[in-house]
Amino acid sequence: MPHVIVKLTAGRSEEMKQALAQKLAEALTTTIGCGAEVVSVAIEDVPIADWTEAVYIPEIEPQFDRLYIKPGYGRA
Repeated sequence: MPHVIVKLTAGRSEEMKQALAQKLAEALTTTIGCGAEVVSVAIEDVPIADWTEAVYIPEIEPQFDRLYIKPGYGRA
């Protein structure tokens, strides 16, 4: 039962977020073979000015070795 939380810098339209959530759900069902009924996707908007303190320092930096895809930036 995968649950995905995507944190994005604020400013994307609801249509873009719906499309992203749908694509993520499709990728999960086809890649790991689960049913769509067990997938949940949440999208959280984060103001860009808050990104380092709200996301990078508490969530990315401490888990850097566990990230399958690493960002090409560091602390802002």
